[in-house]
Amino acid sequence: MEIIQIVGIGLMATVFAVLLRQERPEMALQVSIVAGTIIFLLVLNKISSTLAVLQNMAARANIDFLYLNTILKIIGIAYVAEFGAQICKDAGSSSIAAKIEFAAKILILFLSIPIVMAVLELLLKILP
Repeated sequence: MEIIQIVGIGLMATVFAVLLRQERPEMALQVSIVAGTIIFLLVLNKISSTLAVLQNMAARANIDFLYLNTILKIIGIAYVAEFGAQICKDAGSSSIAAKIEFAAKILILFLSIPIVMAVLELLLKILP
């Protein structure tokens, strides 16, 4: 099971980071970043498989790819921002983490405008 590998890597990295944080805090941050990258690489093929399934379903349902791509970009922004914010929090920079999360929310809001407009147009067509 892949989750056991992922949890094992996470736990080992946490132990190393805690031990290193006392002597060399900069190395503890690097251990955290490397562990996060390794975990991301382990699930990368699952992400690509999921994207292929979603694109196939969208094609069969005649959903405009513009909407699907926008939703996938929004999900990507959320994941990348969360990853970056967690690294900042691990490094002790909670204020920078909050700014990353705020910027991600603004970008998500901006990207969602076409979808919101399409929903509103559909509602206006339905209502008398």
